[in-house]
Amino acid sequence: MRLVVDLNRCQGYAQCAFLAPDVFAMHGDEALLYNPQADAEQREHMARAVAACPVQAILVEGLDETAGAPAAHGEEASRGR
Repeated sequence: MRLVVDLNRCQGYAQCAFLAPDVFAMHGDEALLYNPQADAEQREHMARAVAACPVQAILVEGLDETAGAPAAHGEEASRGR
C-alpha cells in the first residue's frame, strides 16, 4: 500500500491522526506527518481515516486489493469531485 496526502488540500482537522495514530501525526497545530509506506496491518485504520477526512486529502493506493475492489481509495478527490 502507498499513502499520499495532498498537503495543499489538508486543513489540519486531524481526524486521520485520531483514527490511525500509527500512520498519521500532527506536528504543531497545522503540520501533518505521515508514513507513506504504512504496514498492511494498518489497512482498516487507514480506510477509516480516508473516509473521515472532511476535505478528501488522503489517497491510499492498494487499500482494497484483497477485496478485489479498485486499487485506490479517495480517487474521486484526485479527480476534483
